[in-house]
Amino acid sequence: MKKKITWTHLIFILGVIGLLIGILDPLEGSVVIAVGSVLIAFAAYFKKDRHYKIFILTSFLIVIGVCFLFYLSSLGGFGSTSKLSWWWGLLILPYPIGWLIAIILLIIRTLKKEVHS
Repeated sequence: MKKKITWTHLIFILGVIGLLIGILDPLEGSVVIAVGSVLIAFAAYFKKDRHYKIFILTSFLIVIGVCFLFYLSSLGGFGSTSKLSWWWGLLILPYPIGWLIAIILLIIRTLKKEVHS
C-alpha cells in the first residue's frame, strides 16, 4: 500500500535534508541549516505534530545563532588577533545547541517509529 505524500511531509523531508547537508560546512552551510530548521518547524506546526514547539524553539535558536555568527564574522571574528575577546563566541552557541537538539529529536522520532511499526 502506497502512502500519499502531502505537501507538509515533503517540506519536512526537505528540511531534514537541509539540516543534514549543512553540516558539510558549518559556516557557509549555516544558512542551509537555518532554512532547513525553519522548514521542519513549519511542517511540524501544520501537521499538528506533538513536537512542533521543540522544533520551533530549535529553529529560533539556530536562526539567532547564525545571525550572530555572520555579525561577528563581519566584525572580523573574535579571539586571538581580533578586537573582540573569546567571550563573544558565546553568542554563537544557540546555533550548535539548536542543531543538536533538532538532530536528537529527529533520531528519537525515527527510532520510536521503527519500534511501533
